[in-house]
Amino acid sequence: MLPPVALDLKKDRGLTVEWADGTTSYYSVAYLRRMSPSAEARQLRDEMARNPLTVLPASAAGRGGPLVAESAELVGNYAIRIRFSDGHDTGIYSWAYLREIDPQTPPPSDRAPGG
Repeated sequence: MLPPVALDLKKDRGLTVEWADGTTSYYSVAYLRRMSPSAEARQLRDEMARNPLTVLPASAAGRGGPLVAESAELVGNYAIRIRFSDGHDTGIYSWAYLREIDPQTPPPSDRAPGG
């Protein structure tokens, strides 16, 4: 997976990624936090899929203000790590994972055959 050609993080809004193939992806801060690839977040998403009445941990509810991305750093040539205002910073978003969770791209089961 080639790295993006440009990244633009608006801390109170979201991340815009320009890819080498000319496409652009946009991820809101809330979406990035919800889709964090960390083991903790994956486990919570799995649990919520099984039981919609799952009680969210206190950190998922935020710390009294709107959720924002406080900072971001590149991880090698393959990913970005984002620190959120709720203290979460263990998710490393690889370029491949960002393409996989692109909100503008339908999931693989919804795509046309061969595409």
